[in-house]
Amino acid sequence: MPLLNKPRTAAPGRPDGNTAALPLSRLRTALTVFFALDGFLFAGWVVRIPAIKQQTGASASDLGLALLGVSAGAVVTMTLTGRLCRRFGSHPVTVVSGVLMSLSIALPPLTHSALALSLVLLVFGAAYGGINVAMNSAAVDLVTTLRRPVMPSFHAAFSLGGMVGAGLGGLVAGGLSPTAHLLALTAVGLLVSAVAGRVLLRHPAPVARRTAKDRAPHRLKGRTHRTVVLFGVIALCTAYGEGAMADWGALHLEQDLHAHPGIAAAGYSLFALAMTVGRLSGTALLERLGQTRTLAAGGTTAAAGMLLGALAPTAWLALLGFAVTGLGLSNIFPVAVARAGALAGPGGVAAASTLGYGGMLLGPPAIGFLADAFSLPVALTTVAALAGGAAVIGYAARNASPPLDSPPQESSPQGSSPLESCPHSAHLQEV
Repeated sequence: MPLLNKPRTAAPGRPDGNTAALPLSRLRTALTVFFALDGFLFAGWVVRIPAIKQQTGASASDLGLALLGVSAGAVVTMTLTGRLCRRFGSHPVTVVSGVLMSLSIALPPLTHSALALSLVLLVFGAAYGGINVAMNSAAVDLVTTLRRPVMPSFHAAFSLGGMVGAGLGGLVAGGLSPTAHLLALTAVGLLVSAVAGRVLLRHPAPVARRTAKDRAPHRLKGRTHRTVVLFGVIALCTAYGEGAMADWGALHLEQDLHAHPGIAAAGYSLFALAMTVGRLSGTALLERLGQTRTLAAGGTTAAAGMLLGALAPTAWLALLGFAVTGLGLSNIFPVAVARAGALAGPGGVAAASTLGYGGMLLGPPAIGFLADAFSLPVALTTVAALAGGAAVIGYAARNASPPLDSPPQESSPQGSSPLESCPHSAHLQEV
């Protein structure tokens, strides 16, 4: 794994020769800011979709096709970003993607037709896919360097950014036009990218430390490919649940359980809050249980919670089920992406992220078709089935190489697990 603080030529007064190295705490903070920015910008766009629909005069079906532009742009870019990260480094790609996402979010309110909207959403989706792969690749490097399973904390920042972005967007929706709102988000995004990006751009070490093997054409082969696909499927199972809850949770509460519209609207907020809380406690959970047990326990918990949420006879029990589902799903995606990245670098992150994003695309329409064929409560039980499947796959992948599990600290030399150890740790600054 490449060093994030590489040895440098000795400078006067600094015999250690590491004058330009930054504390890893600053690097971790900068990456956390980019995760939060990603969630903040995306949520800010989502809350203005109704206004953009009205502005463009798009029908529901036209809007649905236009929104596929985000998905298409993201999926295509995710498959390319891994190569860009290997070529230029994940830090510069993260910064550039953050700038592009900040600029492209201002484009939708400038359109006046569904076709124009779909074209600009392709650009927005491309930036969104790029920053997700790049910042996750950078986070995988940092997790390995720190020798601590802190990946969930980055995804907690994404969730918090999304909650703040959605909350602020809801507050200003009545007073600001979509153009003014999204232009303000552009300004915020560019400012944050400039400030946090300076830290990342001072650390392009992952490219400088590539080995000859790293520079070779990257195609995942054999056991590594199969294992990365397994982790990608785990990410897909989680994202399927997130997409289903975002689009169908409120409707289930209002339509099937006759909840007040305000209570129904709170369903996804409760789910998102539970995911945030789960991710904030994810590092401690991973250090205590290890990754296999965290995946298995999370999937099992989410399955039980979703069965309650889908089949409960009252809205309050369903809300409890939604919260339990959020807690269970919270750390599965971060662990899956981290393991794929540890196995295959940026290419592994790209593969797992693409599969995971595919799950978010698959979830809402699959739930809709099943709801028409059976009922919405029955359709929502597929979230429980896939969460249980993620638990089974996570356990089956426990013998992945490098090892999936993080054993207790006392079982490893110098208090670190084999998974998270770094042979060059003597060169690294402590947080």
